[in-house]
Amino acid sequence: MENFFGRLKVEMYYGETFESVNAFMQKLHEYIYYYNNERISLKLKMSPVKYRTQFQYI
Repeated sequence: MENFFGRLKVEMYYGETFESVNAFMQKLHEYIYYYNNERISLKLKMSPVKYRTQFQYI
């Protein structure tokens, strides 16, 4: 979790200003989707969702 929150702050939070709590929450939801579905992990060599689902179809 420390790694996730560190990445979250660096990639989404620092340098940004949010007009409202709802704007922040929308950006947070978008980042979590990106982190799980699109962001390639160097350790896994694929996104976390692809890694978890790759063995379901075998």
